[in-house]
Amino acid sequence: MQNRPFRAVVSDLDGTLLNGDHVIGDFTIETLEKLAQEKIDIILATGRKYEDVAHIVGKVKLDNAVLITSNGARAHNLQGKLLLSNSLPDEMAMEIMQTPYDEKNVFANSYQDDGWFISIDMPELAKYHQDSGFMYQVVDFKHHHGRGTEKVFFIGRTPADLAPIEAHLKARFGDAIYITYSTPQCLEIMNKNVSKATALAQVVQGREYGLSACIAFGDGMNDIEMLSEVDKGCIMGNADPRLVQACPQLEQIGLNRHEAVASYLRATFGVY
Repeated sequence: MQNRPFRAVVSDLDGTLLNGDHVIGDFTIETLEKLAQEKIDIILATGRKYEDVAHIVGKVKLDNAVLITSNGARAHNLQGKLLLSNSLPDEMAMEIMQTPYDEKNVFANSYQDDGWFISIDMPELAKYHQDSGFMYQVVDFKHHHGRGTEKVFFIGRTPADLAPIEAHLKARFGDAIYITYSTPQCLEIMNKNVSKATALAQVVQGREYGLSACIAFGDGMNDIEMLSEVDKGCIMGNADPRLVQACPQLEQIGLNRHEAVASYLRATFGVY
């Protein structure tokens, strides 16, 4: 390795590290393995649930890595040890799940300790989870529970379908929750002080380096804090335009379908 400009590589998954088929490509796998051999820490920070991500990372030969999941509500090591946890309060989670919305154009989801729950059957979501086979259970959220809620999220046909939900939740809960978008069509709600950035800060706190030794990659509004707080944040060429507008100071790289993160890492670290 020609140089070691960063101690840790931090990456989002969908739209970033994963390719256009929502899987991790061979070129990316080889790149991460080469970096890990050179003692560069690999940290994945995603809106996905741990059970989903663990299968994806299982394709990469790594001895050590950290999986920050549900936008920072949980973090685990590769051995499955829980490193941090921050759930929505039970009653608040239940109320958020029952937020009024246009059921023709929006459907509700929750990630909880006992699974992924959804308001209607959506088989087309399977394409995002082909590596892991991780799938949902259909429930009536009016008769569900709020225990161990990592996040509640609403998926709409268009961003406009989600705007009334966002406005309602901000008016009702204010700073007691953290609201973000993983894609323009996916509104996500976590407990206050939950984000990829806060989880990352906690993960590296016990190490001999901090956020200033990290390079990070992302494509969504849920990456904004993480990309802004590390030493170098990189935005994907296929990113949410709102992220590009919010962080004009950050470098924009290639497309996830071309495995641009891997190419950028090889150039940065001198790995070939």
